[in-house]
Amino acid sequence: MAVHSAHEARTPELNAPRDTDVRESLRVLPGFLQMPLTLMTGKALAGQRALPMSPGFHLGAAWTSMLAGLAISTTGYALGAWYLLLLLPGWAMTLHGMRNLRMMIFHQCSHRNMYARRGLDTAIGYSVSSLLVIQNFARYSKEHVSDHHAVHHMTLRDPTVQAFLISLDLHPGMTRGQMWRRVLGKMSSPRFHLAFAIARVRSFAQKSAPAEKATALVLYGGTALAASLLGLWPALLLVWFVPLVPLYQMSNTLRLCVKHTFPAPDTTVRRGKEYFAGLTNAIFLGERAPDPALPLPRRALAWLRWSARMACLHFPSRYLVLTGDTVVHDYHHRYPASRQWHNYLFVRQQDLESGHRGWPAYTAEWGLVAAVNRVFDSLSIADPEEFDVHQITSVSKRELFAAFDD
Repeated sequence: MAVHSAHEARTPELNAPRDTDVRESLRVLPGFLQMPLTLMTGKALAGQRALPMSPGFHLGAAWTSMLAGLAISTTGYALGAWYLLLLLPGWAMTLHGMRNLRMMIFHQCSHRNMYARRGLDTAIGYSVSSLLVIQNFARYSKEHVSDHHAVHHMTLRDPTVQAFLISLDLHPGMTRGQMWRRVLGKMSSPRFHLAFAIARVRSFAQKSAPAEKATALVLYGGTALAASLLGLWPALLLVWFVPLVPLYQMSNTLRLCVKHTFPAPDTTVRRGKEYFAGLTNAIFLGERAPDPALPLPRRALAWLRWSARMACLHFPSRYLVLTGDTVVHDYHHRYPASRQWHNYLFVRQQDLESGHRGWPAYTAEWGLVAAVNRVFDSLSIADPEEFDVHQITSVSKRELFAAFDD
Protein backbone atom coordinates (compact mmCIF):
# COMPACT_ATOMS: atom_id res chain seq x y z
CA MET A 1 0.00 0.00 0.00
CA ALA A 2 2.81 2.42 0.83
CA VAL A 3 4.31 1.86 -2.59
CA HIS A 4 1.22 3.10 -4.34
CA SER A 5 0.63 6.07 -2.05
CA ALA A 6 4.06 7.47 -2.76
CA HIS A 7 3.48 7.41 -6.50
CA GLU A 8 -0.16 8.45 -6.54
CA ALA A 9 0.98 11.91 -5.43
CA ARG A 10 2.04 12.68 -8.98
CA THR A 11 -0.02 15.39 -10.57
CA PRO A 12 -1.06 14.56 -14.14
CA GLU A 13 -1.20 17.56 -16.42
CA LEU A 14 -2.84 16.16 -19.50
CA ASN A 15 -6.64 16.48 -19.59
CA ALA A 16 -6.70 18.21 -16.19
CA PRO A 17 -9.57 20.71 -15.90
CA ARG A 18 -8.29 24.21 -16.51
CA ASP A 19 -9.56 25.49 -13.17
CA THR A 20 -7.39 22.94 -11.32
CA ASP A 21 -4.19 24.21 -12.90
CA VAL A 22 -2.21 26.64 -10.75
CA ARG A 23 -0.72 28.46 -13.71
CA GLU A 24 -4.06 28.84 -15.48
CA SER A 25 -5.53 30.39 -12.35
CA LEU A 26 -3.09 33.28 -12.77
CA ARG A 27 -4.74 34.39 -16.00
CA VAL A 28 -6.72 36.79 -13.81
CA LEU A 29 -3.59 38.96 -13.55
CA PRO A 30 -2.83 41.60 -16.22
CA GLY A 31 -1.50 40.44 -19.57
CA PHE A 32 1.89 42.15 -19.20
CA LEU A 33 2.58 39.93 -16.18
CA GLN A 34 1.93 36.65 -17.97
CA MET A 35 5.35 36.21 -19.56
CA PRO A 36 7.24 37.05 -16.34
CA LEU A 37 4.96 34.58 -14.54
CA THR A 38 5.74 31.90 -17.11
CA LEU A 39 9.48 32.44 -16.71
CA MET A 40 9.24 32.39 -12.94
CA THR A 41 6.85 29.47 -12.45
CA GLY A 42 8.41 27.46 -15.25
CA LYS A 43 4.93 26.71 -16.63
CA ALA A 44 3.75 28.22 -19.90
CA LEU A 45 0.11 28.98 -20.48
CA ALA A 46 -1.78 26.85 -22.96
CA GLY A 47 -1.13 28.30 -26.39
CA GLN A 48 1.30 30.94 -25.15
CA ARG A 49 3.69 32.26 -27.79
CA ALA A 50 7.35 31.46 -27.13
CA LEU A 51 10.02 34.07 -26.60
CA PRO A 52 12.68 34.27 -29.35
CA MET A 53 15.44 32.66 -27.27
CA SER A 54 18.51 30.90 -28.65
CA PRO A 55 21.57 29.02 -27.32
CA GLY A 56 23.54 32.25 -27.61
CA PHE A 57 20.92 34.09 -25.59
CA HIS A 58 21.27 31.65 -22.68
CA LEU A 59 25.06 31.72 -22.86
CA GLY A 60 25.11 35.52 -22.88
CA ALA A 61 22.50 35.79 -20.13
CA ALA A 62 24.48 33.48 -17.85
CA TRP A 63 27.68 35.46 -18.30
CA THR A 64 25.87 38.78 -17.93
CA SER A 65 24.26 37.70 -14.68
CA MET A 66 27.54 36.43 -13.27
CA LEU A 67 29.55 39.50 -14.25
CA ALA A 68 26.86 41.91 -13.06
CA GLY A 69 26.76 40.06 -9.75
CA LEU A 70 30.51 40.33 -9.38
CA ALA A 71 30.34 44.07 -10.12
CA ILE A 72 27.63 44.62 -7.50
CA SER A 73 29.47 42.57 -4.88
CA THR A 74 32.75 44.36 -5.60
CA THR A 75 31.04 47.75 -5.28
CA GLY A 76 29.50 46.78 -1.95
CA TYR A 77 32.82 45.52 -0.63
CA ALA A 78 34.71 48.61 -1.79
CA LEU A 79 32.24 51.06 -0.25
CA GLY A 80 31.88 49.15 3.02
CA ALA A 81 29.52 49.97 5.90
CA TRP A 82 25.87 49.51 4.92
CA TYR A 83 26.90 49.00 1.30
CA LEU A 84 28.09 45.54 2.30
CA LEU A 85 24.42 44.56 1.99
CA LEU A 86 25.00 44.73 -1.75
CA LEU A 87 26.85 41.45 -1.34
CA LEU A 88 23.49 39.69 -1.03
CA PRO A 89 22.08 40.58 -4.48
CA GLY A 90 25.60 40.33 -5.88
CA TRP A 91 26.02 36.79 -4.61
CA ALA A 92 22.55 35.85 -5.89
CA MET A 93 23.24 37.14 -9.40
CA THR A 94 26.69 35.54 -9.50
CA LEU A 95 25.31 32.20 -8.33
CA HIS A 96 22.44 32.39 -10.82
CA GLY A 97 24.90 32.88 -13.67
CA MET A 98 27.14 30.07 -12.43
CA ARG A 99 24.26 27.65 -12.14
CA ASN A 100 22.94 28.45 -15.60
CA LEU A 101 26.42 27.94 -17.03
CA ARG A 102 26.50 24.54 -15.37
CA MET A 103 22.89 23.38 -15.64
CA MET A 104 22.14 24.49 -19.19
CA ILE A 105 25.30 25.38 -21.08
CA PHE A 106 27.70 22.70 -19.78
CA HIS A 107 24.91 20.12 -19.82
CA GLN A 108 23.89 20.77 -23.42
CA CYS A 109 27.53 20.84 -24.49
CA SER A 110 27.96 17.38 -22.97
CA HIS A 111 25.18 16.14 -25.28
CA ARG A 112 26.91 17.88 -28.22
CA ASN A 113 23.69 19.83 -28.48
CA MET A 114 24.60 23.40 -27.57
CA TYR A 115 25.47 24.48 -31.10
CA ALA A 116 25.68 20.93 -32.52
CA ARG A 117 29.30 21.65 -33.46
CA ARG A 118 31.61 19.26 -31.66
CA GLY A 119 34.66 21.51 -31.47
CA LEU A 120 32.75 24.57 -30.34
CA ASP A 121 30.65 22.68 -27.79
CA THR A 122 33.78 21.05 -26.38
CA ALA A 123 35.60 24.38 -26.10
CA ILE A 124 32.65 25.90 -24.23
CA GLY A 125 32.46 22.83 -21.99
CA TYR A 126 36.17 23.13 -21.19
CA SER A 127 35.80 26.80 -20.26
CA VAL A 128 32.86 26.16 -17.94
CA SER A 129 34.49 23.24 -16.12
CA SER A 130 37.70 25.26 -15.68
CA LEU A 131 35.85 28.32 -14.38
CA LEU A 132 33.52 26.52 -11.98
CA VAL A 133 35.95 23.72 -11.00
CA ILE A 134 33.55 20.88 -11.63
CA GLN A 135 33.98 17.42 -13.12
CA ASN A 136 36.10 17.64 -16.26
CA PHE A 137 34.14 17.86 -19.46
CA ALA A 138 35.14 14.61 -21.17
CA ARG A 139 34.48 12.47 -18.14
CA TYR A 140 31.18 14.15 -17.34
CA SER A 141 30.02 13.77 -20.95
CA LYS A 142 30.82 10.06 -20.99
CA GLU A 143 29.30 9.24 -17.60
CA HIS A 144 26.27 11.43 -18.08
CA VAL A 145 25.28 9.87 -21.38
CA SER A 146 26.20 6.25 -20.57
CA ASP A 147 25.23 6.02 -16.89
CA HIS A 148 22.58 8.67 -16.32
CA HIS A 149 20.69 8.28 -19.58
CA ALA A 150 19.87 4.95 -21.23
CA VAL A 151 19.46 1.64 -19.41
CA HIS A 152 21.45 2.56 -16.29
CA HIS A 153 19.21 5.51 -15.42
CA MET A 154 18.45 5.49 -11.66
CA THR A 155 20.45 2.35 -10.98
CA LEU A 156 23.57 1.99 -8.86
CA ARG A 157 25.66 3.01 -11.88
CA ASP A 158 23.87 6.34 -12.17
CA PRO A 159 25.86 9.28 -10.70
CA THR A 160 22.60 10.70 -9.33
CA VAL A 161 21.95 7.56 -7.29
CA GLN A 162 25.55 7.45 -6.09
CA ALA A 163 25.31 11.05 -4.94
CA PHE A 164 22.25 10.22 -2.86
CA LEU A 165 23.72 7.12 -1.27
CA ILE A 166 27.30 8.33 -0.75
CA SER A 167 27.48 12.11 -0.65
CA LEU A 168 24.15 12.73 1.08
CA ASP A 169 24.11 9.42 2.99
CA LEU A 170 20.40 8.87 2.29
CA HIS A 171 19.09 5.31 2.06
CA PRO A 172 15.91 3.27 1.65
CA GLY A 173 13.96 2.91 4.86
CA MET A 174 14.73 6.38 6.16
CA THR A 175 11.72 8.58 6.80
CA ARG A 176 11.12 11.84 5.02
CA GLY A 177 11.91 13.73 8.22
CA GLN A 178 15.20 11.90 8.68
CA MET A 179 16.23 12.73 5.14
CA TRP A 180 15.38 16.40 5.53
CA ARG A 181 17.38 16.64 8.75
CA ARG A 182 20.38 14.93 7.19
CA VAL A 183 20.38 17.11 4.08
CA LEU A 184 19.89 20.37 6.00
CA GLY A 185 22.60 19.29 8.43
CA LYS A 186 25.04 18.67 5.60
CA MET A 187 24.20 21.95 3.89
CA SER A 188 25.10 23.80 7.10
CA SER A 189 28.23 21.74 7.78
CA PRO A 190 31.67 23.26 7.01
CA ARG A 191 33.07 19.74 6.89
CA PHE A 192 30.59 18.76 4.16
CA HIS A 193 31.40 21.84 2.11
CA LEU A 194 35.14 21.28 2.45
CA ALA A 195 34.80 17.64 1.36
CA PHE A 196 32.56 18.71 -1.50
CA ALA A 197 35.03 21.37 -2.65
CA ILE A 198 37.94 18.92 -2.52
CA ALA A 199 35.89 16.42 -4.51
CA ARG A 200 35.22 19.07 -7.15
CA VAL A 201 38.92 19.85 -7.51
CA ARG A 202 39.92 16.19 -7.72
CA SER A 203 37.13 15.35 -10.13
CA PHE A 204 38.14 18.25 -12.35
CA ALA A 205 41.85 17.46 -12.24
CA GLN A 206 41.68 13.73 -12.90
CA LYS A 207 42.16 13.12 -16.62
CA SER A 208 41.03 16.62 -17.58
CA ALA A 209 42.18 17.82 -20.98
CA PRO A 210 45.38 19.89 -21.18
CA ALA A 211 43.27 22.82 -22.39
CA GLU A 212 41.09 22.59 -19.26
CA LYS A 213 44.09 22.47 -16.95
CA ALA A 214 45.75 25.36 -18.74
CA THR A 215 42.59 27.47 -18.59
CA ALA A 216 42.12 26.80 -14.87
CA LEU A 217 45.79 27.56 -14.20
CA VAL A 218 45.60 30.89 -16.01
CA LEU A 219 42.28 31.85 -14.39
CA TYR A 220 43.04 30.89 -10.82
CA GLY A 221 46.82 31.22 -10.85
CA GLY A 222 46.63 34.69 -12.35
CA THR A 223 43.87 35.76 -10.00
CA ALA A 224 45.70 34.45 -6.94
CA LEU A 225 48.90 36.23 -7.97
CA ALA A 226 47.08 39.51 -8.52
CA ALA A 227 45.22 39.18 -5.22
CA SER A 228 48.51 38.55 -3.39
CA LEU A 229 50.31 41.48 -4.97
CA LEU A 230 47.43 43.90 -4.44
CA GLY A 231 46.28 42.63 -1.06
CA LEU A 232 42.83 41.71 -2.38
CA TRP A 233 42.41 38.25 -0.92
CA PRO A 234 39.52 39.25 1.41
CA ALA A 235 37.66 40.79 -1.53
CA LEU A 236 38.32 37.75 -3.73
CA LEU A 237 37.09 35.33 -1.09
CA LEU A 238 33.90 37.29 -0.46
CA VAL A 239 33.04 38.26 -4.02
CA TRP A 240 33.96 35.06 -5.89
CA PHE A 241 34.54 32.12 -3.60
CA VAL A 242 31.43 32.53 -1.44
CA PRO A 243 29.10 31.97 -4.41
CA LEU A 244 31.48 29.47 -6.02
CA VAL A 245 31.82 27.13 -3.04
CA PRO A 246 29.21 27.14 -0.24
CA LEU A 247 26.36 28.79 -2.15
CA TYR A 248 26.94 26.77 -5.30
CA GLN A 249 27.10 23.55 -3.31
CA MET A 250 23.89 24.29 -1.40
CA SER A 251 22.12 24.95 -4.69
CA ASN A 252 23.61 21.76 -6.11
CA THR A 253 22.38 19.72 -3.15
CA LEU A 254 18.80 21.00 -3.29
CA ARG A 255 18.70 20.53 -7.05
CA LEU A 256 19.88 16.94 -6.64
CA CYS A 257 17.06 16.27 -4.20
CA VAL A 258 14.39 16.99 -6.81
CA LYS A 259 16.05 15.62 -9.91
CA HIS A 260 14.58 12.11 -10.20
CA THR A 261 12.40 9.72 -8.24
CA PHE A 262 13.54 6.20 -7.42
CA PRO A 263 11.73 3.24 -9.00
CA ALA A 264 9.17 1.51 -6.80
CA PRO A 265 10.30 -1.87 -5.43
CA ASP A 266 7.45 -3.70 -7.18
CA THR A 267 8.44 -2.38 -10.61
CA THR A 268 9.02 -5.40 -12.81
CA VAL A 269 9.45 -3.70 -16.18
CA ARG A 270 12.58 -1.52 -16.22
CA ARG A 271 12.50 -0.32 -19.78
CA GLY A 272 10.29 1.58 -22.15
CA LYS A 273 8.87 5.08 -22.25
CA GLU A 274 6.35 4.51 -19.46
CA TYR A 275 9.08 3.48 -17.03
CA PHE A 276 11.62 6.17 -17.84
CA ALA A 277 9.03 8.95 -17.96
CA GLY A 278 7.85 7.92 -14.50
CA LEU A 279 11.25 8.74 -12.98
CA THR A 280 11.21 12.44 -13.87
CA ASN A 281 8.60 15.14 -13.36
CA ALA A 282 8.45 18.88 -13.87
CA ILE A 283 8.80 21.17 -10.87
CA PHE A 284 6.82 24.39 -11.11
CA LEU A 285 7.08 27.23 -8.65
CA GLY A 286 4.11 29.35 -7.71
CA GLU A 287 0.82 29.75 -5.89
CA ARG A 288 -2.75 29.42 -7.08
CA ALA A 289 -4.52 32.76 -7.42
CA PRO A 290 -6.84 33.54 -4.50
CA ASP A 291 -10.49 32.62 -4.91
CA PRO A 292 -12.26 35.57 -6.58
CA ALA A 293 -15.42 34.69 -4.65
CA LEU A 294 -13.82 35.62 -1.31
CA PRO A 295 -15.14 38.74 0.42
CA LEU A 296 -13.04 41.79 -0.40
CA PRO A 297 -11.09 42.03 2.92
CA ARG A 298 -10.23 38.33 2.88
CA ARG A 299 -9.36 38.47 -0.83
CA ALA A 300 -6.99 41.39 -0.21
CA LEU A 301 -5.24 39.46 2.56
CA ALA A 302 -5.07 36.38 0.33
CA TRP A 303 -3.34 38.40 -2.41
CA LEU A 304 -0.87 39.79 0.12
CA ARG A 305 -0.07 36.26 1.24
CA TRP A 306 0.22 35.18 -2.40
CA SER A 307 2.63 38.01 -3.14
CA ALA A 308 4.76 37.27 -0.09
CA ARG A 309 5.08 33.57 -0.91
CA MET A 310 5.86 34.26 -4.56
CA ALA A 311 8.56 36.81 -3.64
CA CYS A 312 10.11 35.14 -0.60
CA LEU A 313 9.69 31.42 -1.33
CA HIS A 314 9.11 30.61 -4.97
CA PHE A 315 11.26 33.28 -6.61
CA PRO A 316 14.42 32.33 -4.63
CA SER A 317 13.75 28.67 -5.39
CA ARG A 318 13.54 29.43 -9.09
CA TYR A 319 16.40 31.93 -9.24
CA LEU A 320 18.93 30.13 -7.06
CA VAL A 321 18.09 26.43 -7.26
CA LEU A 322 15.84 25.47 -10.18
CA THR A 323 17.54 27.73 -12.68
CA GLY A 324 17.13 27.61 -16.43
CA ASP A 325 15.53 24.48 -17.84
CA THR A 326 15.79 22.40 -14.66
CA VAL A 327 12.10 23.04 -13.96
CA VAL A 328 11.23 20.98 -17.04
CA HIS A 329 13.97 18.36 -16.85
CA ASP A 330 11.33 15.78 -17.75
CA TYR A 331 11.25 17.15 -21.30
CA HIS A 332 15.01 16.67 -21.60
CA HIS A 333 14.78 13.01 -20.60
CA ARG A 334 12.11 12.44 -23.23
CA TYR A 335 13.99 14.32 -25.95
CA PRO A 336 17.66 14.62 -24.89
CA ALA A 337 18.79 15.64 -28.38
CA SER A 338 16.05 18.22 -28.99
CA ARG A 339 17.39 21.14 -30.98
CA GLN A 340 14.69 23.31 -29.39
CA TRP A 341 16.05 22.95 -25.85
CA HIS A 342 16.64 26.71 -25.62
CA ASN A 343 12.86 27.27 -25.68
CA TYR A 344 12.39 24.61 -23.01
CA LEU A 345 9.30 26.01 -21.26
CA PHE A 346 7.36 26.44 -24.45
CA VAL A 347 8.35 23.28 -26.33
CA ARG A 348 7.34 21.19 -23.33
CA GLN A 349 3.96 22.89 -23.21
CA GLN A 350 3.53 22.40 -26.95
CA ASP A 351 4.42 18.71 -26.61
CA LEU A 352 1.90 18.34 -23.81
CA GLU A 353 -0.85 20.01 -25.84
CA SER A 354 -0.08 17.96 -28.95
CA GLY A 355 -0.46 14.65 -27.08
CA HIS A 356 3.22 13.99 -26.22
CA ARG A 357 3.83 11.68 -29.21
CA GLY A 358 3.71 8.19 -27.80
CA TRP A 359 4.92 9.11 -24.34
CA PRO A 360 2.78 8.84 -21.19
CA ALA A 361 1.17 11.94 -19.68
CA TYR A 362 3.48 14.52 -18.18
CA THR A 363 3.54 14.85 -14.41
CA ALA A 364 4.43 17.83 -12.27
CA GLU A 365 4.86 19.03 -8.72
CA TRP A 366 4.24 22.59 -7.54
CA GLY A 367 6.84 23.90 -5.09
CA LEU A 368 10.41 22.99 -4.20
CA VAL A 369 9.54 21.41 -0.86
CA ALA A 370 6.78 19.29 -2.37
CA ALA A 371 9.19 18.14 -5.09
CA VAL A 372 11.83 17.17 -2.52
CA ASN A 373 9.20 15.29 -0.53
CA ARG A 374 8.24 13.29 -3.61
CA VAL A 375 11.83 12.18 -4.18
CA PHE A 376 12.44 11.42 -0.51
CA ASP A 377 9.24 9.35 -0.35
CA SER A 378 10.31 7.35 -3.39
CA LEU A 379 13.72 6.61 -1.83
CA SER A 380 12.11 5.74 1.50
CA ILE A 381 10.21 2.85 -0.06
CA ALA A 382 12.87 1.84 -2.60
CA ASP A 383 14.32 -1.68 -2.51
CA PRO A 384 17.15 -1.65 0.08
CA GLU A 385 18.91 -4.53 -1.65
CA GLU A 386 18.80 -2.85 -5.04
CA PHE A 387 20.09 0.45 -3.62
CA ASP A 388 22.67 -0.93 -1.22
CA VAL A 389 25.54 1.55 -1.04
CA HIS A 390 28.03 -1.26 -0.40
CA GLN A 391 27.30 -2.73 -3.84
CA ILE A 392 28.30 0.39 -5.78
CA THR A 393 31.96 -0.61 -6.16
CA SER A 394 30.88 -3.86 -7.84
CA VAL A 395 29.02 -2.07 -10.64
CA SER A 396 30.83 1.26 -10.99
CA LYS A 397 34.44 2.36 -11.31
CA ARG A 398 33.71 5.92 -10.18
CA GLU A 399 35.75 6.94 -7.18
CA LEU A 400 33.76 7.58 -4.03
CA PHE A 401 35.08 11.12 -3.79
CA ALA A 402 33.52 11.85 -7.20
CA ALA A 403 30.05 10.87 -6.03
CA PHE A 404 28.39 14.21 -6.41
CA ASP A 405 26.00 15.00 -9.20
CA ASP A 406 24.43 18.08 -10.71
